[in-house]
Amino acid sequence: MNTAISFLKMHGLGNDFAIFDARVEALPELDIAALSNRKTGIGFDQMAVLENSQSADCFMHIYNADGGRVGACGNMTRCVADILLNETGQDKVTIETDAGLLSAWKSDAAQGWISVDMGQPKFDWAAIPLAQDCDSAAVPMEVDGYSAPFTVNVGNPHAVFFVEDAEVVALAAVGPKIETHSIFPDKINVEFAHIIDDNNIRMRVWERGTGITDACGTGACATLIAAATKALTQKAAYIHLDGGKLHIEMNGEGRIIMSGPVAYVYEGSLMS
Repeated sequence: MNTAISFLKMHGLGNDFAIFDARVEALPELDIAALSNRKTGIGFDQMAVLENSQSADCFMHIYNADGGRVGACGNMTRCVADILLNETGQDKVTIETDAGLLSAWKSDAAQGWISVDMGQPKFDWAAIPLAQDCDSAAVPMEVDGYSAPFTVNVGNPHAVFFVEDAEVVALAAVGPKIETHSIFPDKINVEFAHIIDDNNIRMRVWERGTGITDACGTGACATLIAAATKALTQKAAYIHLDGGKLHIEMNGEGRIIMSGPVAYVYEGSLMS
């Protein structure tokens, strides 16, 4: 007998997700890579499975399009937070992830913006992780003329390259080479960015295990951290991605606050 498995399709600035709710009933094993296919499956950048949590409003399991599990996804967190905020009627919700507890709230009801406290970034080479002890702010590697990226872990690892013009970078060619470089033992997300002014940065992203996406929340966080640390911008700025803009702030405690819109696409079901 066929059983229907419900899911919700959402996106944050075009960074899209399939969200499965296993808080009431456990899910059967899913072929995530097959479901992510945009011609023969649902089509998504990442997939979430929500379960009950002893210490938060829910536990969010996060998977990339290739089926690999990851610790954090900022845009997904904002989408799931909106679901929970609407369900509970609370002013703030907490989501447990492999990377820790994340709190979220509605920061601009008129625009439908959700803010998430992404916590404190990790700069130590072993926490990113890198394959060797080195300066994480200028990693000794080069691919196709791009070198010495600023690396940081914001729940998952990122390498940020500042360039004169992010638009002209051949991201589809260079992204996978950097992602799989030997100095990144767990692979890495790759950002190319250029500074517009003190409060605005243009960024493009190649996501580990997924490829080019319209937006990446943790990538935007990593880019602001890199720019502010290098004194290229203020400690708060708009990050302009292919899908729109996010506001990222490094507050006085060194915590990263990400704010931006969420969108509901459709409800669907799979037959198993």
